[in-house]
Amino acid sequence: MTSEEPPADDLSDPSYYLNRELSELSFQSRVLQQALDDRTPLLERVRFLAIVTKNLDEFFMKRIGGLKQQIEAGVTERTVDGRTPREQWEEAIDKARPMFEAQAQCYQDEIRPALADAGITIADYEDLSADQQAQMREYFETSVLPTLTPLSFDPAHPFPFISNLSLSLAVLTSRNGGDSTFTRVKIPQNRPRLVEVGESDENVVYVLLEEIIRANLDLLFPNVDVLETALFKLTRNAEVRRNEEVAEDLIDMIEEVIEQRRFATAVRLELEANAPESVTKLLIDQLDLDEREVIRLSGPLDYRELMDLTDLDRPDLSLTSWSPQPHSRFQGLDGGDLGVEDSDSIFDVIRRKDVLLHHPYHSFGDTVQRFLDEAASDPNVLAIKAAIYRTASDSKVIQSLIDAAENGKQVAAMVELKARFDEQNNLEWVRKLEEEGIHVAYGTIGLKTHTKTALVVREEADGVRLYSHVATGNYHSGTAKGYVDLGMLTADRDIGQDLVKVFNFFTGPALDEAFRKLLIAPVTMRDELTSYIRREAEHARAGRPARIVAKMNALEDPKIVEELYRASMAGVDIDLLVRDICRLRPGIEGRSENVSVRSIVSRFLEHSRIFYFENGARSASSQETGEAGDAGDPEYYIGSADWMTRNLDKRVEAVAPVEDRDIREQLRFILELGLADNTTAWEMQSDGSYERCEAGDDPVIETQSVLMEQALVAASDDSVTRGIPAKHEHVLETLLVESTATEETEESAEPEAESVDSTAPTPATNSDPEHVLDSFTEVWYVPDSAHYDYAIRTPDGDRVYRKTAEGAASVVKRLYSSN
Repeated sequence: MTSEEPPADDLSDPSYYLNRELSELSFQSRVLQQALDDRTPLLERVRFLAIVTKNLDEFFMKRIGGLKQQIEAGVTERTVDGRTPREQWEEAIDKARPMFEAQAQCYQDEIRPALADAGITIADYEDLSADQQAQMREYFETSVLPTLTPLSFDPAHPFPFISNLSLSLAVLTSRNGGDSTFTRVKIPQNRPRLVEVGESDENVVYVLLEEIIRANLDLLFPNVDVLETALFKLTRNAEVRRNEEVAEDLIDMIEEVIEQRRFATAVRLELEANAPESVTKLLIDQLDLDEREVIRLSGPLDYRELMDLTDLDRPDLSLTSWSPQPHSRFQGLDGGDLGVEDSDSIFDVIRRKDVLLHHPYHSFGDTVQRFLDEAASDPNVLAIKAAIYRTASDSKVIQSLIDAAENGKQVAAMVELKARFDEQNNLEWVRKLEEEGIHVAYGTIGLKTHTKTALVVREEADGVRLYSHVATGNYHSGTAKGYVDLGMLTADRDIGQDLVKVFNFFTGPALDEAFRKLLIAPVTMRDELTSYIRREAEHARAGRPARIVAKMNALEDPKIVEELYRASMAGVDIDLLVRDICRLRPGIEGRSENVSVRSIVSRFLEHSRIFYFENGARSASSQETGEAGDAGDPEYYIGSADWMTRNLDKRVEAVAPVEDRDIREQLRFILELGLADNTTAWEMQSDGSYERCEAGDDPVIETQSVLMEQALVAASDDSVTRGIPAKHEHVLETLLVESTATEETEESAEPEAESVDSTAPTPATNSDPEHVLDSFTEVWYVPDSAHYDYAIRTPDGDRVYRKTAEGAASVVKRLYSSN
């Protein structure tokens, strides 16, 4: 190894980069595998059938729709992986087609019969008894027929509009043997898709709504002959946009986009396998579709409503139920007498020590919601600010902001109107907030606001203090039960001041480009991440240990991928936990032998982002300090941004450093656990394919099950004072929480304090430096410095820096001890 600059190897070869669309479909294939795997509990297989339908619907609306737009615009530019829009469009549809077929076959051949064996029958209409058919005919006539509006296509009627993702029945009719007429009947979305026919102690029988309609068309079409029927589902492009810079009002623009989406270009037609050719040709012609865009399938064309079956009380067919647990740090709190010194409030807990939240293992309501609720009612809170990307339709988060405004607090909300498919919900919340007199920002030109951040400003005995929440997930109580996300609650003033700048940008003219601790996109994050990756490469070239471990949803940005290739070539060990899209190929000779890529697919959607840079820490004791590139402590970050071009350049994102030792320990464990998982992890091969990890004869390690167990232990064991114990007998500890360097004794004289904060707690007589520092977490922090490990805030607002724990403890005792 040498310290020379990395070789100028050409990394532009398209073979080094996987295609974004095909990589996303690989992830959807892994999700589908959960439904295909007969080891998965039956109702969980049903749930994954529904999830695959939802995910592929969105893929066609967003990704295929976008590619089709490019094709129609004549775009021929190749992506970094060497494909034109048309080539991507063709390959993506060809890769998706067998997934639809596998889904349908799995339902017909495995899941439906297994459900019937378990007493849950989804019956064909013709298999119902005469009494049951009579019951369904009455149901149709009284509860369904009045909602139907048949739309015919003939010389007197234009071809009917077919709405996006609607399930429809094409009906060919004839009067007195004359020419046939095409009529579209929309399957009503406000009626149950699974109609219960009958139930006994041992069996429940359902029939699909479209089959009830099909069997009783004589009531809808009297005095004509029904010749043929065919079920179909249409998908339209969701990539409709207006130029923000010429839009007079962002709200008007978003409303127009929502409306345009209804009439957007068709991008996929799913059709019953036995549909008559005349119906197929008519739909293709009238919807201006390519034959490639037609997918013929047997069985139901949409499995989303099958999700309702997972609500059945059948624990024998389901995974063990899970209830998010209270956080150990917040147990026993009642809020105290808010505003009174030493009250037992959530702010006291955060002020003493940062808190890591891990959803859905920790309850959203008892942590994030509690933070906002207490802020809304605390008389000492001056202001609350929050960035809302997605939230629940009955959001308690929004209600907290309203309550805060009614209690006289200054409230500011950033509600992102361009959050795709949540635009309508967010528009309604904007109007509600503005009706309550709350200042609402709802977008910035050219950028989406994707930060998951909130800020509480509170008047306290020693001045105004800032309490921050920096997270990886949305302020959404619903998704917090099914998405794996992290959040950090901190009273760190530097993070708070950074958030002040970010929130000021939402209503002000420009985004500041200087931040104390946070990495903020699009101004600092890309450059900082690039410098951290290059620093690891420099450590490796200098012969120091170097390692990167990154957990995210997607790794798509070509420039970051190239930096990772170069770091691997320099000798950096790189472990990537990437749930979804990954352009990087591991195991390429001379390029990425030092890279591993894993994807975890399990009951909860992995959504958290954690970034670890070892920073040469293992050899820090043998290095000179103070110069760029020299060894220091490992670094941990969490936040909202994936390593995608859109996140780094086109969104407002926030990633925070984690300095608290206990939180680092928990993040270390989460990363180690993902790397050790031998049950729900998939390992990427050098050709971009994935192989599922198998435990074999080794002890089973399943990430989400372990974390559920850890959350239960933390909630029930008083000796656990953090969110999870972060210890497991089969999970090795190879990542560092702090430098292994031997601390030098601090010899420099300490400055005398001009004044002493009489409200600060008195340290225990125990002289152990770590004990002293743990007693005074609110007055020191770990600075972003290659030379100093500790920064101590002085009572007069200045900073004192020290290299060692002993030196830092000495300063703390001198400044804040009354003994």
